[in-house]
Amino acid sequence: MIDFAYLDADKENYVNYWEELVPRMRPGGVIAADNTLFHGRVLDPHATGSTAGIQAFNERVHADDRVEAVLLTVADGLTLARRRP
Repeated sequence: MIDFAYLDADKENYVNYWEELVPRMRPGGVIAADNTLFHGRVLDPHATGSTAGIQAFNERVHADDRVEAVLLTVADGLTLARRRP
């Protein structure tokens, strides 16, 4: 079981990394995902590539009942997600 994971990889695959990490996290374990505001481009309705990857990631985290999550508005955005017991 993993206690802490830091996600800062290719943005188009954030959802894939998420789906690999969450089941491996111990209850109470934390995932920190960097760049989740992506220079404000996450609001672009016509996003492609990396921006679309971050948008999909944010939507997936928001809908995932396995975790409690918060998006911090520091720098380029940092999402902290804690695995529920």
